[in-house]
Amino acid sequence: MNKHRPEGLSAYVAVTAVYWAFMLTDGALRMLVLLHFHTLGFSPVQLAYLFLLYEVAGIVTNLSAGWIAARFGLTTTLYAGLGLQVAALIALAQLDPGWAVGLSVAYVMAVQGASGVAKDLAKMSSKSAVKLLAPEGDGGLFLWVAILTGSKNAVKGLGFLLGAAMLATVGFVGAVLGMAAVLAAILLGVLIAMPAGLPRGRKGAKFTEVFSRSPNVNWLSAARVFLFGARDVWFVVGIPIYFYAVLSDGSEDSRRTAFFVIGGFMAVWIILYGAVQAAAPRILRAASRPEAALIDAARRWSAGLSLVPATLALAVWLAPGPAPWLTATLVAGLLVFGAIFAVNSALHSYLILAFTRAERVTMDVGFYYMANAAGRLTGTLLSGVTYQLGGLALVLGTAAVMLGLSTVAAARLRAQGPSPQPA
Repeated sequence: MNKHRPEGLSAYVAVTAVYWAFMLTDGALRMLVLLHFHTLGFSPVQLAYLFLLYEVAGIVTNLSAGWIAARFGLTTTLYAGLGLQVAALIALAQLDPGWAVGLSVAYVMAVQGASGVAKDLAKMSSKSAVKLLAPEGDGGLFLWVAILTGSKNAVKGLGFLLGAAMLATVGFVGAVLGMAAVLAAILLGVLIAMPAGLPRGRKGAKFTEVFSRSPNVNWLSAARVFLFGARDVWFVVGIPIYFYAVLSDGSEDSRRTAFFVIGGFMAVWIILYGAVQAAAPRILRAASRPEAALIDAARRWSAGLSLVPATLALAVWLAPGPAPWLTATLVAGLLVFGAIFAVNSALHSYLILAFTRAERVTMDVGFYYMANAAGRLTGTLLSGVTYQLGGLALVLGTAAVMLGLSTVAAARLRAQGPSPQPA
C-alpha cells in the first residue's frame, strides 16, 4: 500500500468497484443481444452489424474521453459512462419484435453505439486512475494494472453467464431493465459518496494532445489493434453460432440448453482470461525484470499465441463436419488461447502506462484504447463476414494472420531507459 495516498487509494477502490458493476452488465448485454437476435433469425453478418457501431463509438470516444478527462477530471467521465449506459439499457427495452429487420438492426446498432461510448468512458477513467494512484516501486504499477484488468475480465465473464441465464429465465426486456435499475442505483451512490483523490482536470488541455508523438505508444497501439482483432474475429459471432448449431435442434428445450452452455463457455473463457491476467506479474517475474525484458516478452508471447488459432483452423479444415472430437478440440484450444492472450494483454496494459507520463496519462490511455476499439471493430466485422464466407476455418485462419501482424508491431517497441515505475 502507498502510505502517502490514503484518499487516492479510496478513490481507486471506488472506481474499481464501479468498473466491476459496469463490466458485469456489459458482458451480460453482449450475450443477451447476440443470442436473442440469433433466435429471431438474424444472419451472422447481421449479428456482426449489431456490434459495429458499439466498436466505432469506442474509437471516437477514447480519443475524446482522454481530452475530456484531462480537461474536466476523471470523475466526470466515470459519471457520464454510468449515466449513458443506464439510458442505453432503457432504450433497448423499447425494441418492438414486430419491427422490420432493417429497422431493428438500425435501432439496436444505435443503442449499442451509445453503450460503446458508455463503456469506454468508464474504462478510460479506471485505467488512467491506476497510473495516478498505484504505489511506486517493486512492480507496483504492473501489479495494480494486472489486478484491475484481470478482475474486470473475471467479472465480465460472469456477465456472459448472467446474460444467458437471464435470457432463459426472465427474458430480454426484464433482463435489460433489471440491469438499468442496478446501474442507476450505483450511479446515485457514487454521486453522493465518491472519495477524493482523482485529479479535477486542467483548463489548458488541448484536444490535439490526444495524438501521441511517442513511437512506443504508437507501435504498441498498432499491436493492440491486431491482438484484439484476432480475439474478436472468432469470439463475437463465429464460435457462439458454431456452438449453437451443434447444440440446438430448434426445440425450446435445446435452445435453452444451448443458451446456458454457450454462456457458460464464454463465461469460463473470460474468467480464465481474467485470472491469468491478474497472475501475469508472477508468471513473467515482472518485479525482477527490466522494461527491455518485458518488451521482448510481449513479442515472444504474441508469436506463440498465433500458433493456437492456426492449429485450430487446420483441425476444422481437415474435419468432414461438426463432430464431438472437434468441439472438444475447439474448447480446449480456445481455453489455451485465452490463457496466452491474457499474458499478452497484461503486458500491453502495463507497457502503455510505463511508456506514458503522468501529465499525459489520460491522453495516451485514450489513444491506446482507441486502437483497442479499432481492433475490436475490425474483428467484429470480420467475424460475421469470414464465418459466412468460409466457416470456422476461415475465422480461425484470419485470427492467426492478425496475430502475426501484432507480433510485427510489438517487435518495433524499444526500451526507453529507467522507468519511473520499475517493474
